Amino acid sequence: MSMIACADTRYRHAADWLAEWLGPFTLLCMRIWVALAFWRAGVVKFEDPTGTQFLFNVMYHVPWLPPDFAAALATWIELIVPWFIALGLLGRPFALFLFVYNIIAFASFPSLWPHGFWQGLFGTAAFADHKIWGLMLMAVIAWGPGKLSLDALIGFSWRRWCAASPRSA
Repeated sequence: MSMIACADTRYRHAADWLAEWLGPFTLLCMRIWVALAFWRAGVVKFEDPTGTQFLFNVMYHVPWLPPDFAAALATWIELIVPWFIALGLLGRPFALFLFVYNIIAFASFPSLWPHGFWQGLFGTAAFADHKIWGLMLMAVIAWGPGKLSLDALIGFSWRRWCAASPRSA
């Protein structure tokens, strides 16, 4: 075996090992990071409903919804959905939901983009948190919640149960 072929084989084994073990852990970390960010925002809204209503009536411009309804809806979305993300239960659908929610939240708060919506979109400083959360959610949408999730546990249990159950002819 040539030295290049040997190096290639070792590289492929290392890459496979990293994908097998580091990938699920990375997805878990991303899910928890995003879930904590949104859940903390929900806790703040829940603890100060008057302030939340004020913000939604004065500063946030949520399209198509009355401000008071949007405030209550945002509070409950941010308190409930992050649990599904963190646990990896229905990971892809809830990640997609939170991805769209993140875009709406960002677009509804013009103070995040004082120099114009498109001006800071591709920079690093303007609304960096929302960009990072969006990228993390896209990873979960693309690859699923990973092996360290309730989706994976339920799928594993389901396959075992189907394999063990007698088949009708």
